[in-house]
Amino acid sequence: MFSLAVLLVLIGCGTPAAGTRAFSWESRLGPVPVERKTTPVGMLREVNLKQDMIRKGTVGRRVFRPMRPRYITIHSTQNYTGDAYNHALALKRGALRATKRRGGNRIGYLTWHFTTQSNVAIQHIPTNEQGEHADFDGPGNNYSIGIEMCEHRGNDLALTIDKTAKLTAFLMYEHQIPLSNVVGHYHWPRRGLNPPNKNCPHFLLDNGRPGPKWRWFLSRVKAHYERLVPGPVPRI
Repeated sequence: MFSLAVLLVLIGCGTPAAGTRAFSWESRLGPVPVERKTTPVGMLREVNLKQDMIRKGTVGRRVFRPMRPRYITIHSTQNYTGDAYNHALALKRGALRATKRRGGNRIGYLTWHFTTQSNVAIQHIPTNEQGEHADFDGPGNNYSIGIEMCEHRGNDLALTIDKTAKLTAFLMYEHQIPLSNVVGHYHWPRRGLNPPNKNCPHFLLDNGRPGPKWRWFLSRVKAHYERLVPGPVPRI
């Protein structure tokens, strides 16, 4: 009886159950080394952040739309051939078009802030500008930083997830965003679409909804956040 209670507590705290996909990721990564403290600058080094911005005044940044971020929204690309560099190039060229319409996409392009993969995170727009990645003219676009996780062949998904957790922890620290405001794309309903809540990031959801895998991801974000110690905070 005691061992069962302990198991339930562990699962509730973010430890994935054996046989689940999250368990295989945890086995691949190992627990977050919470004793290995780092500054915000050190966390960004671990993320290996590169900036490859959409040029200001062009395509998805033609109009400056200021933002004070309150949320961080996690996505998955569902693109099995494109890596982070391919996505950066597509965004800069304005290749990711969307129909501009009332109640829908407001600028005619898709834009988001970061794309992560196993060995790098690339920034596309500053975090004080709105993206077009979540819920049209809703709080997901108006107040959240968008992070897309790559899924291309040859990419290590476990490392991508952990790198995303580190980047999320840094952004929480930079913008004083609570863990409760780290959400998946699923969180933001899209008016006029069926279903309104997208199954995204699909590999971190259970049956299309936040469940054990999502809670496991948040537990890694929290653990990386707890590694941070005061230091200079780059504004990105």
